[in-house]
Amino acid sequence: MKKTAVILFNLGGPDSKESIEPFLFNFFMDKNIVRLPQPFRYMLAKKISSSRSRREANDSYKELGFKSPLLDNTRAQAKALEEKLGESFKVFVCMRYWHPMAGEVAREVKEYGPEKIVLLPLYPQFSTTTTRSSFQAWEIAAQEADLNVQQSALCCYPFNQGFVEASAQNIKAVYESAQKDGHDHPRILFSAHGLPEKIVRDGDPYQWQCEQAAEKIAAATGIESIDWQICYQSRVGRLKWITPSLDEALEKAAHDNKAVIIYPHAFTQEHVETLVELDIEYKHMAEKLGLPGYYRAGTVGAHPSFIEGLAKIVEGHLDQEGTQPEGNTRLCPHSFQECLIKESSACQEKAA
Repeated sequence: MKKTAVILFNLGGPDSKESIEPFLFNFFMDKNIVRLPQPFRYMLAKKISSSRSRREANDSYKELGFKSPLLDNTRAQAKALEEKLGESFKVFVCMRYWHPMAGEVAREVKEYGPEKIVLLPLYPQFSTTTTRSSFQAWEIAAQEADLNVQQSALCCYPFNQGFVEASAQNIKAVYESAQKDGHDHPRILFSAHGLPEKIVRDGDPYQWQCEQAAEKIAAATGIESIDWQICYQSRVGRLKWITPSLDEALEKAAHDNKAVIIYPHAFTQEHVETLVELDIEYKHMAEKLGLPGYYRAGTVGAHPSFIEGLAKIVEGHLDQEGTQPEGNTRLCPHSFQECLIKESSACQEKAA
């Protein structure tokens, strides 16, 4: 068995009140997030990070003691995956916008001396704003660390059996709890982080993958005549975002006198957008709208089925090179030009 380093990619989050602003600056400086040329992107990132660190972001992270739980939760997933894979594997956590970031992780991997590297994003659904951004940062860091090792990368796994099973089980448990509370047929709202419409129009397959994944998870619950819809949260800025928004979905549920179960299927661990945005802010909105019930199913986290699914992905990539989705065949319709998987060798050019 090859000595293998598995790199788990995630967003990252501030670890103190003082780190909120630099974390936000790193986020908005990403050319995949703010698609403006320099120096305009720099000026906008400075402005947004300064204002949001004093207002919205400050208030949200205050609810969490000014520390994002994302790193701890990701490390718990890394530990579970490493235990599942066994002695020949070491799992590293690599964050995009706050520590540990790609530069420091690449140096740690270099010191470990693997024969093989598997890049594994904790984003089941691919987006240029998440997975591609993380891969780009990693490639630069690996070159700077002179990390010349056989490498393969998983671009997406929205239909992974372990992910779908863990999601369905988490939903089913909350669904049964809602029924015990007297809500016979609650509506399940699959809430994903939104994107500006422009990014999707430019060929990003994220929305398509989110919708397809929601359909498979809904079916896997086995709930008879299941009532569900997909929606999007976390809108920032003035651009038009993909719809329907979670706000609109809650208003519709209120109109229909429906209790709801929120399931954030584009997040694989708890963090500010689940623990604050969903559990506090949107819950308060639901109460104001008069919904008969508001519930939230937990993310997959270190659920055994999800960890097993990730382990199978890694094991399947040991003899692979380049960038592939789970199953090594393109999942998305060819109209999505920003998909990393192309019909020709252009795939490798896009991943670089």
